[in-house]
Amino acid sequence: MSEKQTLLQQRKAQALPRGTGTLCDWYVARAENATLWDAEGNSWIDFAGGIAVLNTGHRHPRVEQAIADQLTKFTHTAFQISPYESYVALAERINQRVPVAGAAKTAFFTTGAEAVENAVKIARAATRRHGIITFGNAFHGRTFMTLAMTGKVAPYKRDFGPMPPSVFHARYPSAVQGVSVEAALASLEDIFSQDIAAQDVAAIVLEPVQGEGGFHVVPEAFLLALRALADRHGILLIADEIQSGFARTGKLFAMDHYPVKADLITMAKSLAGGMPLSAVAGRAEVMDAPGPGGLGGTYAGNPLAIAAAHAVLDVIDEEQLCERAAGLGAQLTTFLQGQKARYAAITDVRGLGSMVAVEFDRASTAQAVQKMAMANGLLLLTCGAKGNVIRFLYPLTIPDGQFAEALEILSATLESCATRAEQETISA
Repeated sequence: MSEKQTLLQQRKAQALPRGTGTLCDWYVARAENATLWDAEGNSWIDFAGGIAVLNTGHRHPRVEQAIADQLTKFTHTAFQISPYESYVALAERINQRVPVAGAAKTAFFTTGAEAVENAVKIARAATRRHGIITFGNAFHGRTFMTLAMTGKVAPYKRDFGPMPPSVFHARYPSAVQGVSVEAALASLEDIFSQDIAAQDVAAIVLEPVQGEGGFHVVPEAFLLALRALADRHGILLIADEIQSGFARTGKLFAMDHYPVKADLITMAKSLAGGMPLSAVAGRAEVMDAPGPGGLGGTYAGNPLAIAAAHAVLDVIDEEQLCERAAGLGAQLTTFLQGQKARYAAITDVRGLGSMVAVEFDRASTAQAVQKMAMANGLLLLTCGAKGNVIRFLYPLTIPDGQFAEALEILSATLESCATRAEQETISA
């Protein structure tokens, strides 16, 4: 670490609370598409994407231009005070493409947690019920309501006291975790019999592909059964697509892979190419449940972020990023399956489109791979209930040559980690 970076680390420790943890001990100075640079000119291939925010890459020219153009007009009015056409137009574009049944409506907010909170508000207003069911290992945000909905204690809930009531956790179906579709459905029935009557449940909230939970893909059979169960009891089905949306899985939304429609869908992250913007879209009659003034926020639907989102949708279509996500994901999955055949430490490879993950036998293995990859110029993120999963969130705009280079780095990293593990075993 350079003297400048060391000084920055010291300043950070003095100025910021320890709860704002960071992965890297270096500081980014600039970025472009799938590359990050620090002030000394060192570079990394970015397979983290700002935690799934940069499906269109860092500083995509179309996104930059859209923001620059909006800067010459106005940067803020608060939409609920002085509305602007671009907000309405973006809602219209999303309404045309969001996978819900019938006519749709959309409201914009600022963060993913805000989107989830407002989806809960909308569901409660529409059903006049209070209960919310989510799933183990889910992640829905860091506000108190979304923390209650999140299915992991450390580091998210720990130390923060009682969570809001009326939130219950079912089991998420995952073959690798030994949870069958039948067992997951049975856990819902257990909640109805032991915790809250089905007639008091407003919504079931599910990630079609769990993000922080380890990139577990929901089986189609479970979604079909969940839709039927929700309809039987008058419960709304909310799909949390904050991490899986906007071409990451090979479709605009992960729910597009299934013959099941959600009642509400939350979105954020890659919606606006790095600008803070989130949304809730859903069936028009459900979205209309809250009265005037019930939805909003000072920065909700900020005009700069709205402009960026229009550009993001243009780029996804014009550069065929859904198709590219499917192609890159297939290439990565094939590569990882080959590595799995070589290394016993790799226990599973899974994903949908370019939302791909590799699971290791223990968290220390995943962390060793992550650390060595960073030293070799590749930025990776871990996830999973045990922290033993590496997820891949590269920009879908990454050049083919750079993608191949990243896989070479990963291959060499896995080999080095395996060799080191063997040496440590022999020494022990």
